[in-house]
Amino acid sequence: MKSNIKQFTSSLPSLLRGCGRLLMLGLVTLALASCGDVADEITSIAFGRNFSPTDLEARVVNRTNVRLTWTPVAHATSYNIEVFANDSLTFQGTPEKTITGITNDQIPYTVTGLYGQTQYSFRVQALTEGDESRTSKWSGAYAKTESEQILFNVADDDITATTVTLRWPAGQEADLITLNPGGITHAVTAAEVAAGVATVTGLQPETTYTAILSRQGKTRGKAEFTTAIDLGGATAVYPGDDLAAIVAAAPNGTTLALFPGEYGIKTDEADFGGSFTVDKNLSIKSVRAADRAVIKGRIKIDNASLDLYQVVMDGQGTDGGQCFDFVADGAVDHLTIEDCEIRNYTKGFYYINKAVKVNSITINNCLIHDIECSGGDFLDSRKGVFQTLTVTNSTIYNSAKERDVVRMDNVGDFADVKPVIKVDHCTFANVGSGGANYRFFYVRHADNKITFTNNIVTDFCNKRGFANQKQTDPSPKLENNYYWNTQNLLSLADGNTEAITWFDTAGKEADPQFKNAAAGDFTVGNEDMRYYGVGDPRWTK
Repeated sequence: MKSNIKQFTSSLPSLLRGCGRLLMLGLVTLALASCGDVADEITSIAFGRNFSPTDLEARVVNRTNVRLTWTPVAHATSYNIEVFANDSLTFQGTPEKTITGITNDQIPYTVTGLYGQTQYSFRVQALTEGDESRTSKWSGAYAKTESEQILFNVADDDITATTVTLRWPAGQEADLITLNPGGITHAVTAAEVAAGVATVTGLQPETTYTAILSRQGKTRGKAEFTTAIDLGGATAVYPGDDLAAIVAAAPNGTTLALFPGEYGIKTDEADFGGSFTVDKNLSIKSVRAADRAVIKGRIKIDNASLDLYQVVMDGQGTDGGQCFDFVADGAVDHLTIEDCEIRNYTKGFYYINKAVKVNSITINNCLIHDIECSGGDFLDSRKGVFQTLTVTNSTIYNSAKERDVVRMDNVGDFADVKPVIKVDHCTFANVGSGGANYRFFYVRHADNKITFTNNIVTDFCNKRGFANQKQTDPSPKLENNYYWNTQNLLSLADGNTEAITWFDTAGKEADPQFKNAAAGDFTVGNEDMRYYGVGDPRWTK
């Protein structure tokens, strides 16, 4: 008996080891089987009620509508929305709107019919048809609507030098019109409300006003317009007049008011295509914004400032030079080009190839296109300099295919100048699209500063990207820019061996969905771009 016990005892460790192996194998098998069971259970689990909608976002679109987006809830068949006015997620009182029966295929859902300049709270809950017990708790978000826009664009025929007639849908309530600058007010009458028309007097000529139509302190519409030229202080010019001779004879400080039509600058071979020289401070403006004067030729600038306003410059048929050519050494206070169209020039937009210092070059609210840049860069400074270059609210397209967009050489005679370049809220389409050895900024003058913000750039692929010069601002301000079908701006293209100075690493890549770029209509269809207000504002209003 003792022998048997001893034998059993001596065999016990091996038996336990064997049982341990069997036990472990069984546990592993059980675990694998259990894991399979749990996976099956998770795919079919149903909680007692629906989860609340997640990732709820409220975004204002088209001024007074709010688009609600959320992640669809599993097992939910519909959703309810409640809207509370003048509220910040307190959801107290009676909802302004209640919307029911929204299905998954209606997400995102846009709430319409809201008031302007009002903060709204929105809450969403998920429901399951036929089972009220599964109705979820609410998820909330808030957004403040923008001011309404019921004012129509101001027609050219409704503007004089001292008055404006504003129009809006007949019967829409309003009680006050305010015009700035000047704080001019006009109380809207019942008759004006019924007609949707009011005329405001006492304005200043050649002044850009913002008109605000309001009711009970809230904006119902806003419009911008510029009063006409007071011909009492300007020289009237008509098609058929010799524009070059009129410019030559004009005293310093003259404003030329051009009536609608074409203005040719004579050459030996033709009645247009030549150039005239501005050698005294001069303003050239169209009398009618809706029917602008067209100057077919080039402008040479000889130690004088020039303001060009609401004029079309057409280079078709010229000798191939730049639209604006600084032709003399010296100093120029400014070249300002406002609300103009510049088109069809061969070598470039401007050319500074004399020892001239220009205090400021300003290009604002312009359409610039079909500037080939054959034999020159787009904005081209060689022997001279500018102190500031500002390009804003403008659209530049089909230009500078295989040349630099902004060039400024290092000019030793102007070592004290520290150039500042600002490009903001512009749309560049098919600019720098030739895949050549050029860049956006070829700036070699020391101590330059570059700001490039809120722009849209499409179809750029020149090999040297934004810059490849060590003198170009090494730390430019790049902010809120969008790119589409571009290379070497966000990052180095595959196979490109160029040493590019910097990239817009924070830039976003997205298709702007232009309405008809081939026809010059760059209306933005991309909702994010419209929401963030990038590019030339004329295309996102």
